[in-house]
Amino acid sequence: MLRKTVIVHIPNEHLNNAATFFIKKANEFTSHITVSRENNSVNAKSLLGLLSMRLEYGMPIDITAEGIDAEEALSALEKVLDPTDHN
Repeated sequence: MLRKTVIVHIPNEHLNNAATFFIKKANEFTSHITVSRENNSVNAKSLLGLLSMRLEYGMPIDITAEGIDAEEALSALEKVLDPTDHN
């Protein structure tokens, strides 16, 4: 199981669109992926779950992935929430 803490760098007014893109991206992977904040964890492939997290700009979240494409999934999902250059 791999885990990465990501700071949300999407302006609040664009978070609903980013959440939709995030779950579409998460569904491209076979790994089991969760998003956690404080004591709340949701399936990263569930739009309702992700929206229930009430993400905000600057908020740290943990993304956990377990499966054969876990590393690739974490990298791709980090880029959705923090689109700054990750070279």
